[in-house]
Amino acid sequence: MTSTVPASLTRASDGSALQAVFLDMDGTLVDTEGFWWDVEAAVFRELGHELDESWRDIVVGGPMTRSAGYLIEATGADITLPELTTLLNDRFEERIDDGVPLMPGAARLLAELTEHAVPTALVSASHRRIIDRVLCSLGADHFTLTVAGDEVTRTKPHPDPYLLAARRVGADPARCAVVEDTATGVAAAEAAGCRVVAVPSLAPIAPAEGRVVVGSLEEVDLRFLRALITGMD
Repeated sequence: MTSTVPASLTRASDGSALQAVFLDMDGTLVDTEGFWWDVEAAVFRELGHELDESWRDIVVGGPMTRSAGYLIEATGADITLPELTTLLNDRFEERIDDGVPLMPGAARLLAELTEHAVPTALVSASHRRIIDRVLCSLGADHFTLTVAGDEVTRTKPHPDPYLLAARRVGADPARCAVVEDTATGVAAAEAAGCRVVAVPSLAPIAPAEGRVVVGSLEEVDLRFLRALITGMD
């Protein structure tokens, strides 16, 4: 877990009700969900197994241990969970050696949050080694804090990563806006008591109380996120 801004500076500079913005990584800010599936399929093919396309929606957005564990059980592959997680992370790092594509609207949103000094955290189920590599494309300077899936005892869909992020920036979770692309991430944010903007990547997500669903990050800006919090008062 890394922090780039002192705790004393982690309140929104304009004093608005929005205290912080937390963003998922894969499928939300960077277009990498397909990369993960390609890597998983290639690794299991080498192990003598073909992945069923229907499993893709099951493993998307989940922590590495859950996704990898599911695929081992589903295929009966002769590999341990620690061996598989290491192999998948190694292959993914190779896949993104030349950088990763940002989702439409991601660069503009991050620049706006930085310009207005809104405390912003990257909260991902990916491991620290992967986050640090992806930050080369996203720009580490945009984030007050980053939380990796292997730095919390329970990662998404549990609320722990978002509760930790809120605590570290000194914010009330109910005054934090979260942007997520999967049902797993949405469940984690809502369990933490945050307001959620869902931008579905691979599987649909239905609107619900305290949750707004949009088609793209291009629909999300600082005014939109402030209204999400103000609207609950």
